[in-house]
Amino acid sequence: MTDSTPAVPAPLRPGLWGVLATPFQGPDLAVDVDSLRREVAHDVAVPADGLVALGVFGEGASLDAAERRLVVRTVAEAAPDTHLVVGLSSRATAVAVEQARQAVDAAGRPVDVMVQASTAAPDPLARHLRAVHEATGAGVVLQDYPEASGVRIAPAAVLEVLERCPFVVAVKAEAPPTSVAIARLTASTDVPVFGGLGGVGLLDELAAGAAGAMTGFSHPEGLRAAIDAYAAGGFTAARAAFAPWLPLANYEAQPGLGLALRKEILRRRGLFTDGVVRPPAASAPDEILSLLPAHLEEV
Repeated sequence: MTDSTPAVPAPLRPGLWGVLATPFQGPDLAVDVDSLRREVAHDVAVPADGLVALGVFGEGASLDAAERRLVVRTVAEAAPDTHLVVGLSSRATAVAVEQARQAVDAAGRPVDVMVQASTAAPDPLARHLRAVHEATGAGVVLQDYPEASGVRIAPAAVLEVLERCPFVVAVKAEAPPTSVAIARLTASTDVPVFGGLGGVGLLDELAAGAAGAMTGFSHPEGLRAAIDAYAAGGFTAARAAFAPWLPLANYEAQPGLGLALRKEILRRRGLFTDGVVRPPAASAPDEILSLLPAHLEEV
């Protein structure tokens, strides 16, 4: 009798993990495969150490099952040699397991999955993560993002989950102040912890022990420059490298409008044909868009 228990996956590689936006086009807002391929090619060239499809800013929750498969398959084919993480939009265990199975099948190769914290209680959260892993063999990235999930989980509870779930390959810490949570986690675990939130806290997150950035930004080359500079010269070097990019990252991270701004910038960069977002996501008002050219001129 063979042991059917999935093997324990390896931790994620430190560095830059680019969270992909999902481009749409046309009156029915169909997934724009050509734009998605251009975005993937750009991130790979930066280079990103890995890619994340269908994250919160990938609008995974607004896609049906066929569209989710299309996105995963497109990214996997466009970047066959790049490690891929796929976000699961559901926090219900049965649906998350189904989405994880679909992701693995659509990719046609091993992937990891990103799961939002569905509860602040370690016991049910560990059971939720284990169900996803055991159904697919995929490594799990635990995402602590209370703005999206509505769940606030203490670092001590996250550490308890990590003790019970050796298949967790990374933590994405997006509960402000992120540097505090990252410092408390990295002091007590070897599981890599990544910052997010568009990179606005990247310098402090690196200083607190973050393994890198797992986030979307219209100019991921700025994140790459900061991460590489930190590795070579510490905080001072990273601050100098990221300073030119930080005003744009801050502009792009405006609450409620960040996704629309990022997609519009990607359109202006020639990566997306259209910068449209799917409702109920908000479009950017003209008053804010009028400020964009000045930011882009500086980078």
